[in-house]
This record gives sequence, C-alpha cells and structure tokens, in this order.
Amino acid sequence: MQHYLSGRLSQYLLLLACLAGIAGLLASRALIAIAPIVGVVAALANPQLRRAIPGYFRNGAAMRAAAVIVFLLISGLYTSELLVWRHELFRDLTWLAVPLAFTLAVPLTRGQRLAVGSVFVLGVAAAGLATLVQYWQNAAFANEEIIFGKNMPAFTHIFHISFGVMLALGCCWGLLLRREALASRLLRGALLAAAAAAAITLHVLAYRTGLLVFYTALFAVVVRLLLRRNLALGLGLLALLVLGPWAAYHGLESVQQRVEATHWDLEQFTTGHDINHYSLSRRLAAIETAVHVIAQHWLVGVAPADARAAMMTQYDWQGFGLEPENRIEVHNQFLQAMVGGGIVGLALLLAVMFWPLTRPWARRQPAIGVFMLMQATSMLVDAPLDLQLGLNLFVFGYGFLVVAGERRATEALTEPQAN
Repeated sequence: MQHYLSGRLSQYLLLLACLAGIAGLLASRALIAIAPIVGVVAALANPQLRRAIPGYFRNGAAMRAAAVIVFLLISGLYTSELLVWRHELFRDLTWLAVPLAFTLAVPLTRGQRLAVGSVFVLGVAAAGLATLVQYWQNAAFANEEIIFGKNMPAFTHIFHISFGVMLALGCCWGLLLRREALASRLLRGALLAAAAAAAITLHVLAYRTGLLVFYTALFAVVVRLLLRRNLALGLGLLALLVLGPWAAYHGLESVQQRVEATHWDLEQFTTGHDINHYSLSRRLAAIETAVHVIAQHWLVGVAPADARAAMMTQYDWQGFGLEPENRIEVHNQFLQAMVGGGIVGLALLLAVMFWPLTRPWARRQPAIGVFMLMQATSMLVDAPLDLQLGLNLFVFGYGFLVVAGERRATEALTEPQAN
C-alpha cells in the first residue's frame, strides 16, 4: 500500500514494461504483446490517476497516436475485409496502450530512462555479437546466401530488416547516451563498445536497410555539425562517411557480394527478365502496382485492411510475370499508407512522425531527431508498421521519446505557473 500511495509501484511497473518491451523486441513476441499491458497496469496503479487523465488529452503526441486507431475504426465502415480489420484493430491497440502508459503512469526518473536506453543499446550489441559468431562459424555459406539476396538471420531469429534498424539505432543512441551526466565511466565505456559492436555487426552482415539508415543518420549529423561551424568534427565525420563504405566494400566479402547481388537484382527488372526470385525487382514491381491502386482510391484509400487484397487484384491486371506466391505488398510505408488510407492516411502518418519536430523541446533532443530520421529512412524501403516487430519498435520509441518528452515539457511549463 505504501508503494502504491507513493507512486513507486506505478513507476516500477512502467520500468518493467519498458524492459519487457526491449526483451520482446530482441527475442520474444510474447513479451512484445505483454509489455503494453503492463504499461496500462502501471497507468492504473498511479494514485493520482484522476489528476493525470487531463494530461493525456493535452498531450498532442498521444492524441495523434490515438488518431491512428480512430481512422482504423472509421475505415471499418467501408472495408470489405472485416476479419482482417478486426485483427489489425487488435494489433494496433498498442497505439493507445503505449501513449497511455507514458502519459498516465508515474514518469520514470532520469536515471531510469538512462537505464532503459542502456539496456536497449547493450542488448542490441549483444545480439549482434552473437549473430557475428554464427556468421564466422560458416562465413563461406553465409556469403553464398547473400549472392541470392538472402540475409544472415539474427541470433534471436528476429526479422533481419528490423534487426538492422535496431543495430543502427543502437550505435547512434549509444553515442548519445554517453553524454549523459548520470552515466558512470564504466557505463560510458560499455556504451562506446556497444556502439562500435553494433556498427561492425551491421557492416559485416551487410544488412542493406540497416546500412542505409546508419549512413543517412551519419550524413545528417555531418550537415548539422557543418551548419554549426564545427568544422573539425564535421569534416572528420564526412571523411568517415566517404571512407567507411569504401573500406567495407574492399575489406569485407559479404559487402562485395551484397553490392553485386543488388546490381544483378535491379538489372533483372530493368531488362524485363524473370523476377520471381529477386527481392528488389519484386519491390519495384510492387511500387508500380501500388501507384495504380492509389490513383483509383486517392482520398481515403481502399481501407487498411483491404490493402493486400487490392494489391493482389491489381497484380491480376499487370502481374510482371510473377507467380501468385511471389506477389508482394509494397515495401514503402508511405505508399502503403496511401494504398490503405489515401491522402488522409498519409497525412496522419506524416503528422505522427514529423509534427513533434515543430516543437522547440523536441528539436533540442538529438535522440528524437535521430529516431525519426532513421524510421523515415527505413520506411522508404520497407513497411515496418505492418509487422508486429516493426510496429512495436516504432511505437515504443515514440512513446518513450516523444510522448514522455512532451509530458515533461508540458509539466515544466505548468509548474512555474502553479507556484
């Protein structure tokens, strides 16, 4: 009872939800599903819950996340795939649960936030090193698989695209967390080592999406430094931006195989050859297919639940020689949002992602900018929000950084007025 009245129970449950979410992202789908539930329990355990509820409705980040569910509910009025719609509605409840947890539960302390971030960085690095060990045990076979466009699976068997993005995030967040005043010398050393391990893993395994995300973030940092006239560090990172890919290509067989396989893959599409067994070519075919669907349903889309069915129907008109099992949905989150939701769906996605950056408090936090840039980059070549892992990675990061950040910024403004 004392823990409940003091708010520590709510705070500890929120911390537990965060740690369970990280464990779920790295290893277990069950924990991914449980973590938001624990977060809601943390909110209900807040002894000042009634006073906190208005703050949820004043939190713009939480309201934009809730709008995703509202739009999905409205789409139920014109969807033709009710069973799919019900499944997606249940899956997307995380858009409600996670913001509720970060607005209504007793907030984490600065030290607890540092602990959560550190666990993510160290956990991602550990999974990366374990995957590297598997790679080195049979590097020749792994490199042969790369020739055929395949990827070395993560040690914990999570999806390779999401894992690549997490490695890139782990590297960047590790370097940012080292600057925290609360971080001890030992923790700073561990975070630096973890960031290096994540970057090395990303290059050795030659994850295309992860490398694209990593170097896009690095380029953004270079531009920011040069604009601020920090020439020494900016030019140093610019040299790394140029020399890093060159050194990886000439020093790692896996990267060479990935580049050659990518070039061959794209050549099959441009020359009109059989693309049934080529990843990038099928993605380009999916983009053309999606554009046709969007042109016919540009305002509110075909309904998110009907996106796959609409794509398959369009393939029947122009199939690109693809067998039915090789016809894929568009690997671009922005186009996918337009297929399912038209201009309205795209506007909602863009508002969720980029509206926070219009706020001064968000622009002052590099972690938010890095997170949104990396997510936006990955969404250009994949549709992560359509997968449970990618959805929870985004929503967890959004809740932890943006929703909680807006809550702290709002409370900081209201406290002086109250005093």
